[in-house]
Amino acid sequence: MSDEQQGFARTLSHRHVAMIALGGTIGTGLFLGAGSSIEKAGPAILLVYIITGLFVFAMMRALGELLISDDSKPVFIDFMTQYLGKKAGFVLGWTYWIGWIVIAMTELTAIGTYMHYWFPNLPTWPWELAFLVVLYLVNVIAVKAFGEAEFWFSMIKVTAIIAMIVTGLILALGQVHTAMGKTEFSTLWSHGLIANHGKTLLAAFQMAFFSFLGVEFVGVTAAETKDPLQTIPRAVNSIVVRILIFYIGALSAIMIIQPWTNYQAGESPFVQVFSGIGVQSAAALINFVVLTAAASAINSAFFTTGRMLYSLAGPKSRFGQLNKNQIPRNAINLSTLIVGLSVVVNYFFPTDAFSLISSTASAAFLIIYMALMVTHLVYKKQAKKGTVEKVAGFKLPFAPVSNYLTIIFLALIFVLMLISKATMFTTVLALVWLAVMTIFAFIKKV
Repeated sequence: MSDEQQGFARTLSHRHVAMIALGGTIGTGLFLGAGSSIEKAGPAILLVYIITGLFVFAMMRALGELLISDDSKPVFIDFMTQYLGKKAGFVLGWTYWIGWIVIAMTELTAIGTYMHYWFPNLPTWPWELAFLVVLYLVNVIAVKAFGEAEFWFSMIKVTAIIAMIVTGLILALGQVHTAMGKTEFSTLWSHGLIANHGKTLLAAFQMAFFSFLGVEFVGVTAAETKDPLQTIPRAVNSIVVRILIFYIGALSAIMIIQPWTNYQAGESPFVQVFSGIGVQSAAALINFVVLTAAASAINSAFFTTGRMLYSLAGPKSRFGQLNKNQIPRNAINLSTLIVGLSVVVNYFFPTDAFSLISSTASAAFLIIYMALMVTHLVYKKQAKKGTVEKVAGFKLPFAPVSNYLTIIFLALIFVLMLISKATMFTTVLALVWLAVMTIFAFIKKV
């Protein structure tokens, strides 16, 4: 058997996968977007995150059950192809691939902006190019190198959140006086429990969902994980606990240290809090954390798009081959070149153009997540008939009711995006993309 045919190397350990799963749930949506979420919901944002987190957990349990049923599939989209048909797999696969490509392009552009904070007199494109090359090398050297990089990227994000939670506890327990006043637990609810009389509460659900975007990334690592039957369930089960600790804990600390009415959508609440208690380098610290989050997103994007293109291209294509290190290097090369175009394109187009495309990708992810729940429903029906192998000991609780409830929840968020002025155009754009790809799938007779 040749190197190209022997399959992926299983070199990702539980330590890697656990942090990958956690890192996928923590991004700039929390560090930069929490201020806007708090402004729209007030302390009720905690309930919004709990509800959203439970549905995300249901989706991940469904994904985990699928992965364990056949851990040889390189990407979870392959299950959609198997259970929903080749045309559906084709459309959803390319949608997922382009979604991650666009996310990588926007994050690469963001890296230039973050580096400009420290080096305002230098152009941003050299920084973008440097990060692009380094992260590309991390992905083509060895899978373990990717796992180590993602582990430490996630560790930095987790450390920042833990620092916020510990700071809040210490100040509240000691009732310490800061520039923002006396710190008490009652600050969380003493200014009201819901913002704007609940008028903007639904918009907060949309923003909370976007904070979890990428949580499914662990579903791309199964074929390269040591002992996936043990590692994947542990990683998935830990997600709900970590959501409660990191999201609920961090947001609670933020609203205890400073009244939630003081936060503004345009500035990171982490910066506001640390600056308020006298940490002069707060803005620089958070800038470093969001820089790490952006690098983590690009790192994950290279890994995902490489595996996706490998799966979509098929074994007869040069992009469907593995190198001697059992890595789809040709597929990663093409994905990297496309992402690298952002360095050039960003010179001609404003950053807003990338934000526009990025939110379009986010709308497409909603459809992919709904398709994942439908895929799980079809799998369960076939498993019941005995046509595919049943999974023992790790199942989606309360299925199929939990499937339908999760689909309804995701559909409601999609509708909110469709009727919101800020996201209406991008959501329609995502629907147009799916329609075009569906027509193409029929023309090509996939």
